[in-house]
Amino acid sequence: MSAESFDITVVLDRIRAAVRPFPKAAMFALADLGYTSPFEQLISCMISIRTYDEVSLPISQRLFDQARTPAAMVQLTPNDIAHLIQECTYPESKAKQIWEIADRILREHNGELPCDYDLLTSFTGVGPKCANLALGIACGQPRISVDVHVHRVSNRWGYVQTRTPEKTLVALEKTLPQAHWITINELLVPFGKHICTGNLPRCSTCPVLEMCEQIGVKNHR
Repeated sequence: MSAESFDITVVLDRIRAAVRPFPKAAMFALADLGYTSPFEQLISCMISIRTYDEVSLPISQRLFDQARTPAAMVQLTPNDIAHLIQECTYPESKAKQIWEIADRILREHNGELPCDYDLLTSFTGVGPKCANLALGIACGQPRISVDVHVHRVSNRWGYVQTRTPEKTLVALEKTLPQAHWITINELLVPFGKHICTGNLPRCSTCPVLEMCEQIGVKNHR
């Protein structure tokens, strides 16, 4: 399948309907709950790294019950933050990074996190995935956030042919219409978690099976 003959708009429309019964990806679920600032989205994404959404979502809410802004966050100690986010992976190191980010925003940006990719990725603990998610959801910038699900599914389709999420990001930026840049993460995270799974994907009930090359699929349900 060539990317040119693959109608991504049709594919994503079908997936949108298919994932409706499942929980939203954590950052989008948080936005629906009103946590829409660049700072909240960035910190939530950091908490979610190597942590399941069903764990990271309530952790983020618990932290924001105590501090939703950089000014409020620096009133906590890194130990306070670590206690609040203790169920996520690497809580101590993430807590230190979160406090340092809040402190730097206060000192250098008057307490407001600018919607700037270079700034976000200059923070320790923030890579392209979290920077792009925060900028896409909170700032409305056309950004693609590639996690394991976006990487696996888009390569399984044959829409891109890459070996790493970083290379998938570059390939999608060249191929994917900009209108879908933010929503591809919103849709492919629940799709990859519940339908197009890493092991034994549910191909028999997949809404886009006839358009999928099933690259790398040896066994399925």
